[in-house]
Amino acid sequence: MAESPLGRTLLIANPAAHSGKGAAGADFARHFLNSFSSATRGYEVRLTEGPGDAVDIAAGAAGFDTVLALGGDGVIHEVVNGLMGLPTQRRPQLGVIPLGSGNDYARTLDMPKNDVEGAFARLVRGRARELEVGRVNGTHFMETLSFGLDAAIAIDTTERRAAETSQEGEALFITSGLKVISRAHAGYPCTARFDDDEPLALSALIFAVQVGPTYGGGFRVCPDADPGDGLLDVCYNVRRPSIPHFLALFGLARWGRHALTGAVRMRRFRHATVDFSAEPPCQVDGERLVGTHFEIDVIPHALRVVC
Repeated sequence: MAESPLGRTLLIANPAAHSGKGAAGADFARHFLNSFSSATRGYEVRLTEGPGDAVDIAAGAAGFDTVLALGGDGVIHEVVNGLMGLPTQRRPQLGVIPLGSGNDYARTLDMPKNDVEGAFARLVRGRARELEVGRVNGTHFMETLSFGLDAAIAIDTTERRAAETSQEGEALFITSGLKVISRAHAGYPCTARFDDDEPLALSALIFAVQVGPTYGGGFRVCPDADPGDGLLDVCYNVRRPSIPHFLALFGLARWGRHALTGAVRMRRFRHATVDFSAEPPCQVDGERLVGTHFEIDVIPHALRVVC
């Protein structure tokens, strides 16, 4: 008999994901795992009931070979933080079944989005890669950390999504962007130091740290970011553009073409320290983060991820 690709498997599902479609996704997952018993060596399904549940469930997954996260980037973020609390030698591999609005980590992994059956088809035929994870002030992130207007936009999209807006993905990100940009475009003064370079004084409008290339439902903020290179990518503004120019940059970022302008700079780093003179908007994988001093690190080869 062929060895099961997933081994002993724990499925952590957010039943509220994608406007309640997560519950149906979890039911399909049970049906799939029952029908294709050779894919695993036994499985369990745990449903989250509220924020933070997936962290605790994943932190207790040391006896499993694979943890599958079913839901949006929020539940994947929680699962990653739970897994990173386990010793490396006892840390299961991660698989994602993307069922959300942004699904940016799914884009990084080239996984089908909002297609539970398609995601399972990839998972049972996929291979595990050792990918990095970012860390900021003790919180891990698998895709993005940002400050300034882009963070304010990400926070706004999260709040509007929780309020049951009919928009999602790129459309939600664009309308939040237009609202936020019209309200705050003066920038957030900070000092940033990347690795051993000299400190930079910045007025942060765009300051996005990426593991993979996209966030906001597909905006290619750091278009060359590679989750397996052991480095984090950052995009930050070096000029403070007017609102019309900022809107133009915002549009170019959909395709990664903002990187060709002189308004932003791209670079890679292993460690960064960022200090703001006042608390800025900050988000990590879509979740609000509070503070003025931030220590940012990459953890290479942190997770084996099926992709």
